[in-house]
Amino acid sequence: MINDFFDFIESCPSAAHTVYTVKERLLKQGFKEIDETKKWELEAGGKYFTTRNMTSIFAFKFPGRKFKSFSISSPHGDSPNFKIKTSPEIRLKEGYTSLNTEVYGGMQLGLWFDRPLSVAGKLVIDTKKGVKTVLADIKKDLLVIPSLAIHMNRDVNKGIELNPQKDTLPLFGGNEADLLKLAAESAGVKKEDIISYNLYMYNRMRGCIFGAESEFIAAPKLDDLECVYTCLCAFLESENKDNCTVLTVFDNEEIGSLTRQGADSTFLYDCISRICFASGKNDEERIMAIQGSFMISADNAHAYHPNYPDRSDPTNICILNGGVVIKHSTRYTTDAFTAAVFEKICKKAGALSQNYFNNSRLPGGSTLGNISGSHVSLPSVDIGLAQLAMHSPYESGGAKDLKYMMDALRCFYTSSIIIETDGTAVLQYSAF
Repeated sequence: MINDFFDFIESCPSAAHTVYTVKERLLKQGFKEIDETKKWELEAGGKYFTTRNMTSIFAFKFPGRKFKSFSISSPHGDSPNFKIKTSPEIRLKEGYTSLNTEVYGGMQLGLWFDRPLSVAGKLVIDTKKGVKTVLADIKKDLLVIPSLAIHMNRDVNKGIELNPQKDTLPLFGGNEADLLKLAAESAGVKKEDIISYNLYMYNRMRGCIFGAESEFIAAPKLDDLECVYTCLCAFLESENKDNCTVLTVFDNEEIGSLTRQGADSTFLYDCISRICFASGKNDEERIMAIQGSFMISADNAHAYHPNYPDRSDPTNICILNGGVVIKHSTRYTTDAFTAAVFEKICKKAGALSQNYFNNSRLPGGSTLGNISGSHVSLPSVDIGLAQLAMHSPYESGGAKDLKYMMDALRCFYTSSIIIETDGTAVLQYSAF
């Protein structure tokens, strides 16, 4: 499973590639792609997905017109990185070419130095009928951001403030280096046909298993591909005759979700509403189905750091291999009711769980759950897996936690959470 997870990460160098990889796995399982711009005709037992802007995806299993509610998991597919600017080459008379970039998301800039990097994303090309978007991935060790030698900066270990317009520009090649030429070749198109692009740098290092008993993993983008992978696997492996099961992977979480494909859009609301309309539900029945639903907002959590114990909450410590993390905060969507429901699911699945609270002097940000909840209000819980070095280009987690998460999510997807009154629910478990 872990090596398949590492393969999954390598196939997802950008958010668009994450959606493409998820699509490929869905298609292999008999899912049918449907278009947001066309009428949805759904068949009982059908499996469907739709995408928005090629970087977010909504997949669901439709049990039939009389389904009761929705069982939803929502991770995000983007990660902090460097975005390539237009006219990217900076050519120096000394014979070097660097690339002009900007920061995407909250990054630890210094950790990107001195490691193999490449570029992937979307190219929009000219066609006879209009324009077409294609994926590009330059699958080679293409770039390095070289650090300044300690001999030239004796104070480097005392800390240094980095200027992203100067210090983190990657070395690309000699004076003839041409990024769009390489990107076009990787996509099988002509450079002269490229009109615009969204290209991003990514870490080329493969994931690894480490520790005295191989108990830990390290890889790029554990935040949040670890949740994408476990949610996807559990979704594919689960059946539910009563509920419409849903997997939605959002883009742009790392920059606030304020896009048409982000959690702060109508994507989730639109898709859920269309399923209800296609099943013949009226407005009141649609609201009933939504309010009887349950959503898991899946995004990783901070593990207790052995070198910085003071950064964790003093009584709620999360550790690697400690199980699925239930995330609590005044800024999160978790409440006592949704936390209790998910804890019972974990116990039924035999999956360890643990609770996370921020240290009160280090508050966290909003989550997919409360952002999407402003458009689709339903019971929701924030969960994730414990990790170290979040937003580093190479993050660490627990090797056992993948299975805990997958077991809990399979149990969630195969069960029915019947909400009888506000704050009261009956859980009906199926085999998983």
